[in-house]
Amino acid sequence: MPFELRTHTADIAVEATGPTLGATFAAVADGLAAAMCDAIPDDGDRFEVTVSAESREALLFDYLDRLIYERDVRNVLPTDNEASVEAGDGDWRVDASARGVPLSAVTAREIKAVTYSEMAVGETEKGWRAYVVFDV
Repeated sequence: MPFELRTHTADIAVEATGPTLGATFAAVADGLAAAMCDAIPDDGDRFEVTVSAESREALLFDYLDRLIYERDVRNVLPTDNEASVEAGDGDWRVDASARGVPLSAVTAREIKAVTYSEMAVGETEKGWRAYVVFDV
């Protein structure tokens, strides 16, 4: 499992690693899904999202915020996330997809928002690492 849920005062944090930045973003997103739901069924249709931002941290924040938005609008739990991250001329972009499990098929806890509190995104000797705190 490329992510780990961490206890955090009144919130929940996800620490994730991956061989690429995109894999790490997807692992954080899978951690978000795991924080919302213990058992995830196999149903649901894939949907795509594209997000751009001025930095890696802002991109991760906006990507996760978009998944929470998609949860609320589509009434789905975004899981089995896949992501590809690219740096451009002064901006960053993530092209991603997720399997949207209908919220009616799960018992989900509410994650209100992603936060910048303690957020970290960085390269390691083995790939990438990200740490994100979510407001519950």
